[in-house]
Amino acid sequence: MNSNTQHTRSTAALFEPFTIGNLTLPTRIVMAPMTRGFSPNGVPGPDVAAYYRRRAENNVGLIITEGTVINHPASTDSPNIPRFFGEDALNGWAEVVKQVHEAGGKIMPQIWHIGMTRPVGAEPNPEAMPIGPSGLDLNGNQVSEPMTEEEIAYVIQAYADAAANAKRIGFDGVEIHGAHGYLIDQFLWEQTNRRTDRYGGDMMKRARFAIEVVEAVRRAVGPDFPVVLRLSQWKTNQYDARLAPTPEDLGKLLGALSDAGVDVFHCSTRRFWEPEYEGSDLNFAGWAKKLTGKPAITVGSVGLDEAFTSLFAEGKGAGSKDIDDLLERLENGEFDLVAVGRALLGDPAWATKVREGRFDELAPFTPDALKTLA
Repeated sequence: MNSNTQHTRSTAALFEPFTIGNLTLPTRIVMAPMTRGFSPNGVPGPDVAAYYRRRAENNVGLIITEGTVINHPASTDSPNIPRFFGEDALNGWAEVVKQVHEAGGKIMPQIWHIGMTRPVGAEPNPEAMPIGPSGLDLNGNQVSEPMTEEEIAYVIQAYADAAANAKRIGFDGVEIHGAHGYLIDQFLWEQTNRRTDRYGGDMMKRARFAIEVVEAVRRAVGPDFPVVLRLSQWKTNQYDARLAPTPEDLGKLLGALSDAGVDVFHCSTRRFWEPEYEGSDLNFAGWAKKLTGKPAITVGSVGLDEAFTSLFAEGKGAGSKDIDDLLERLENGEFDLVAVGRALLGDPAWATKVREGRFDELAPFTPDALKTLA
């Protein structure tokens, strides 16, 4: 489809406010977290602040930043990925918050540890070995030693410290990255977690690390600061992976995470319109909301006529696709918020154009959008 696709449904549902605890978002559109890597030595500069501000000025209700790394030497594989520790980086983030708030938007950092996806010898700390529950990469290769319980406790505290800093410098909440085969997800997934202690075993035992991270974050920020958790079934190398093969399994997992302190589930899929389980049209976010009663964010190729993952694989762009199906699901209460990724990269004014019905003006996503902070 192209940008001239006919839109027949009102977009009003996307532009209603939504309240999470004490936080009210001006619209239901969320900027999805997307790694950009334009922060030299891990410090976001004025260009990063301006990049996020442009989306806040254009009807994006909540911005979730790209993944920002917690204070551990193996948390990142690039010196250009922003840090969420150290006063230089935190001062940069404080300016980002200021710019977004001046534009009327809300913003949360996504806090992150990439775990065993980090190549051995990667910068900025080439001497640090990658860490994970069992030292296995996503393909099952033994790369390093399993994390000790002391290391686990250290990393949990690093997540809590990052969340506390987010609150201190004025962010509106915090998102914990628990998806896509990164550290928290490596504990959740049986392929990468072969531990025999209290952090391994069946699904709920494998969830202990994620639960303890959420509990530590909740303690660090208090009861009223929104905590979002991003989850996925799929991994960066296995699109058919399943953390929870059945709705019953998913209910147990999400229930425990909800009890630990999650306010909102951000449910990552490649295509938001695909059912998560047979016998129901509900997508992943729809199931999360149904099973927990907590708000849910849907995401996955919103506004694109190609699944975003194929754009990476083939280095190509995408045209615009109508969002009538998305709007119908939102109106029906299947989920509460809609995260938009590549479409917002290609066009900072995407949400404003959608609100005003200017669909023929939507800029297509092209790989060039990844090369600059437009």
